[in-house]
Amino acid sequence: MFISLIGCGGADGFSTEAGSVEAATSALLNHNALNPNALNPNALNPNALDPNALDPSALALNRLQETSVGARILSSIRAPGELGALSRELLRYIVSCALNPSQSFRFSWHDEQGERHEESYPGHLGLAASWSHEPLSASREQWVSACVASRANLAGISVLISSRAAHAALRYPDRYEVEAYPREEGAFWGNLFSDPPRLYACYNELNVENSRAIGRECAAGHVGEEDDRATECPNIHIVGSCDRQCAELDGPGEYRTRCRNDRGEWSTAVVTTYLR
Repeated sequence: MFISLIGCGGADGFSTEAGSVEAATSALLNHNALNPNALNPNALNPNALDPNALDPSALALNRLQETSVGARILSSIRAPGELGALSRELLRYIVSCALNPSQSFRFSWHDEQGERHEESYPGHLGLAASWSHEPLSASREQWVSACVASRANLAGISVLISSRAAHAALRYPDRYEVEAYPREEGAFWGNLFSDPPRLYACYNELNVENSRAIGRECAAGHVGEEDDRATECPNIHIVGSCDRQCAELDGPGEYRTRCRNDRGEWSTAVVTTYLR
């Protein structure tokens, strides 16, 4: 059996083309099955996490609805040009992580030629579905943040990942997913909505080269041709090996239940990612 959704080339539905996925392995049926790291040709630019592009701390104060997000947020996502594009890109990923498939965020904006654009960003994982009618709690801020950070991609290429966590939406990957994506890339946590935003990552030492080889570098760090030192993705601080910074892998999907940053502060809202 196949499922076909207009406007959905992947689990989160950011593609502009129709796509079909086999139901047996579809993220449409299992919210954490094979979550795409990037769902358009440019992927998620980590620079979009910059609060100057979109101030998430202001967004967190209100319900996630056009009528209640506030003038500052609307100004960012309605802006024409590069700043507006970055803000909308970030917001699409935030909505995908926070809301469930029955929810969406809609708004309109005008480009530099005055043409009106109608936007509708679908939810997917449901890590903070209550955001549609109430402000985010501190815990939900952290879950959404971990999810967004896990999808950042310095290379700007589309890479399929398996996301696993103690959160009910990500706790039980199916057997196919576990077998197809056996290599732990690392883990992500922090708070995109704090001032300033603080996002963290760690890596599995055994799989660093595999991660870099397929274009995933926000946990492992990027190593250039002329420099052996690894550099971080913008706005995501790498704290080291997950084995040193986190609890042991736990649960049926093997995820990190808690990790600590370089200040020694622990977080239990952690998204662990796996690659082929």
